[in-house]
Amino acid sequence: MTLQEFFNLLSDNPFFVLAYFILIPVAALIAGVLGKGEGHLSPWTYFYAVLIYLVCVPGIFSITLNAYLFLFENRPVLSTNIYTQILPIISMVVTLFLIRKNTILDYIPGFDKLSGLLMLIFVVLSLMWVLDKTRIFVVAFTHMPFYLVILIFVGLLVVFRFGMSRFTKS
Repeated sequence: MTLQEFFNLLSDNPFFVLAYFILIPVAALIAGVLGKGEGHLSPWTYFYAVLIYLVCVPGIFSITLNAYLFLFENRPVLSTNIYTQILPIISMVVTLFLIRKNTILDYIPGFDKLSGLLMLIFVVLSLMWVLDKTRIFVVAFTHMPFYLVILIFVGLLVVFRFGMSRFTKS
């Protein structure tokens, strides 16, 4: 089964996708009501961590997939799949908003790793996009100064290193 076939299967049977991405924000809302003012305490932080990972992994994948499809494949916006490309992002944003209303996200175990991973993915996609669009091997034949290419590359590597340090920070 290819990834496209999997996405087609999810689109043909949207009940499970909708249930998954609706139940997680609802669970965050219920936890926010039940644990009002106690979100920084141990059982709630671990419950929130599970909810965040359940919603952020597909959400980050969806953001990455959208960036790839729009930047590299030049896919039109109107061909975006609602169930696999938009719903995970909306569910992630709503869940994080609801959790953030009850606790500070720095108290959630592993949340800094997710933000570091997102930064890392963003930098790698940016670097790939810059390399794809500038065609580094053609720099010798264009009027773009080589030092500018090196500065862009070094800047992206610094941001990549920062994202990697946030991802691996214990």
